[in-house]
Amino acid sequence: MTAEPSTTAGPDAAGNADAPAAAAPGAAAGAARPVDSTIESLTFDDAFAELRAVVAELEAGGLALEETIARTERAVALQRHCEQLLGAAELRVRQLISRPGGDLEARDIAADEASEA
Repeated sequence: MTAEPSTTAGPDAAGNADAPAAAAPGAAAGAARPVDSTIESLTFDDAFAELRAVVAELEAGGLALEETIARTERAVALQRHCEQLLGAAELRVRQLISRPGGDLEARDIAADEASEA
């Protein structure tokens, strides 16, 4: 799994662009962010591997400012996607119910139905 190439049309000086490798410009300001469909389709393992690769690129430095911002936005989106997948997995584990004879049964519930924090 490799990170998406960043050779697509980059943002202008105001940060306006539709670069698919990054989240929407201005997303870091706390507004509701649309999740990149390429991130939504990633499994936890793939998203986490890409997140680690992006963080390593950022830590290595040497990127232009706009590229650093784009990579940071993608890292944040990947991190949130990983958190969402882990939350869903945790919910599934919490819903395991003991059955007679020691077997376990998984009970499916929607995340918004969960009352436990």
